[in-house]
Amino acid sequence: MLSLPYRNQSTNPTVHRRNPSNPTLLTPHSQLLNIQVGTGAATLPTVANASKEFPAITRLHLTYARKIYGGHQGARHFWRNCLPRLKYHNPAIPMTVRQTEEQEGPAALTIYFAERASNAASLLSAKDVTDKHAPAPGEAEQTAVLDVKNLDYKDIWAKVKNMTGAQEIQPTPEQESELQKLEQMRQQSDKDRARIAAIRQAKADQERMLQEARGEVEKLRQL
Repeated sequence: MLSLPYRNQSTNPTVHRRNPSNPTLLTPHSQLLNIQVGTGAATLPTVANASKEFPAITRLHLTYARKIYGGHQGARHFWRNCLPRLKYHNPAIPMTVRQTEEQEGPAALTIYFAERASNAASLLSAKDVTDKHAPAPGEAEQTAVLDVKNLDYKDIWAKVKNMTGAQEIQPTPEQESELQKLEQMRQQSDKDRARIAAIRQAKADQERMLQEARGEVEKLRQL
């Protein structure tokens, strides 16, 4: 069974990880911010606040293939981007992941409801997709399987919200300010990398031209 991308994220969210859009390591503070807000940062219905429309969520299970081709890319990105945030805001809800070698197999997210599934889940669940790796529901659980193959991770999240009634966490003004600073840093980093790459390319071009010139001189000497 595959773990979530952030090890011990509920109790130690300061483990460094690489930002997919920036090769530099995130600081402990910015990594914490990265799982506090963003796509997937939301609270799921519990027994304490469940409604008739949206019953409590008891657990989640995601299955997808190890390689991204064959429609599994979105599921992998959902595991990497959304599940850590969901787990951070719903630490009591078990969330398991199974990564398989079955590229032709399903990419499926199984949502477990207390007693009964929501009406939206009943409408959106895939009737022709089964996940043999998903744990069997308990006597007091009902499941809905979401076919996530060939879906972008943001589209997967939109369906999860509709099926579960998840309430998204909005960033505070302080977090918004910090996110803007991080984005500015990312943009500056991109500019710096482009500038350095241009300098290196110019140097390589100059070296090539010098080598060509030396070759021409050598040819003239041999005449």
